[in-house]
Amino acid sequence: MTITAAETPRLANGAERKVWQALIDQLEPGDLVIPGKRVTDHLKDHEIDFFVAIEGAGIVCLEVKGGEVWHDGDTWRQKRRGREVDIDPVRQAREACYALRSFIENDPRWSQGRLRWDHVVVLPNTDLPDDFALPDCPRWKVIDRSDLTDIAAKLRHVLHSQELDRPFLSKDGIDQLGEALSGRGLPQRSVVSRALENEDAADILTEHQSVILDAIRLLNRVEIRGGAGSGKTFLAMEQARRLARDGQRVALVCYSHGLASYLERITAAWNRRQQPAYVGEFHDLGKRWGAPAGPDESLRTEQTVQFWEHDLPAQMTELAMQLDDGQRFDAIVVDEAQDFADAWWDPLLAALKDDETGGLYVFTDEGQRVFHRHGSPPVPLVPLVLDHNLRNTRQIANAFQPLVDHPMRFLGGEGPAVKYVACSRAEAMNAGDDEVELLLEQGWRPEDVALLTTGTRHPEQRERQAAGNAAYWDSFWDADQVFYGHVLGFKGLERRAVVLVVNEEAAFERSRERLYVGLSRARDQLVVCGDPDFLRDVGGPDLARRLNIPG
Repeated sequence: MTITAAETPRLANGAERKVWQALIDQLEPGDLVIPGKRVTDHLKDHEIDFFVAIEGAGIVCLEVKGGEVWHDGDTWRQKRRGREVDIDPVRQAREACYALRSFIENDPRWSQGRLRWDHVVVLPNTDLPDDFALPDCPRWKVIDRSDLTDIAAKLRHVLHSQELDRPFLSKDGIDQLGEALSGRGLPQRSVVSRALENEDAADILTEHQSVILDAIRLLNRVEIRGGAGSGKTFLAMEQARRLARDGQRVALVCYSHGLASYLERITAAWNRRQQPAYVGEFHDLGKRWGAPAGPDESLRTEQTVQFWEHDLPAQMTELAMQLDDGQRFDAIVVDEAQDFADAWWDPLLAALKDDETGGLYVFTDEGQRVFHRHGSPPVPLVPLVLDHNLRNTRQIANAFQPLVDHPMRFLGGEGPAVKYVACSRAEAMNAGDDEVELLLEQGWRPEDVALLTTGTRHPEQRERQAAGNAAYWDSFWDADQVFYGHVLGFKGLERRAVVLVVNEEAAFERSRERLYVGLSRARDQLVVCGDPDFLRDVGGPDLARRLNIPG
């Protein structure tokens, strides 16, 4: 840590440059010299022109006064820019020395006890007579112009001459001085801090994007299309909030359990006057009207598909037509609308108070159509396109750009490069577990991390889902747990750091869409574990190049 001539610092004036050169010419390689060291105590802010630590001696704080300096019998005087001013270099040096000594000795890492400390005034342009002396400043406490050629020896002499039983400064002591002077308890650069900074910037950009809602204020049938990270879910919630605030009875609807859980949590914290009348899944809305619960949808048998995509919406339409005005909605907002089947729009439209002028606001991303449904509302909608990515870092957005069906502008913050781990499908899950551990070691908190699969679910996910969907999605908000999910259930959701396990047994019709969803769920850190041939076949050569997949 010793400063060398090659590291010449910025110095205040020519006088300090003279002292600096003399010190580095004469001190030993293991000694320590720091110019312009600031220290603050309860009295005031101090600045030590030169802090000098000499191995085998001790520590000296130097106060340098250049130009013409003299003592008039009452006080020290100095001529500055043609003006004579009073100065007190001795008090400056003494108080700064005591303040820095207190700071060092209060450092819990300091184990050297009270060493030899002193303060000295340096007057590089002034000659003092040999018999000079002041009560608070004997001649040996001043280095004048004639002493500069032997300044290091004179400083050692000052320290060695102390008639105090204090130890000399050792090499270990110099090392501890370096540690103490660098500070303690410092905020470290962390992955979480960077992520929070990006998040704040993205939140501001997303709020600015709400100007779109001002533009559609007089429209009651609108489709807003946007890619991953474009702020669709924020806009959907904000539109529902504004409509409710204006006195409308609003439904905020989506398909998936996870997104519904998210929407319910966020809207529950709003002012009661701004809360939609209904927030949740499309199917749960039907249950409120009296529709049956139905079979387990995740089984995806011919019978379950028939019920959820045909029988249930037909029953919901009948029930909706029987609703009284107090149960109907002035407007319906649908997020991730590409998940909806054709038949699902009928009960929603039937639930409007006015089927001609009732509001329908649809937020969609065709690139995330991961289910075998091609539904679209049977009414004309005014289309608007969001072409900005706000939520992902530029590195992540650039990686999944080949899977987006329209050009996107990347406005997110900077982050680490996307990491790719080459492995077989069978090895992908274990590789993902290893990457989760590595993220935690790097400083990510459990609440920041999610492991998502594209094929078989992680054993931890299956175990949590065994306790029921409500308990499973509660774990999404648990700050002490990494979240384990599947890309199909994570649409519309995000985590600061995501490990994507690409473990489908084989490519099929919607593999590309699943991959797109998975790659776009991370806001700041993305790790992809999977077979290189599979990723190249599904995502194409441009995606493979951006992920640095070999071959």
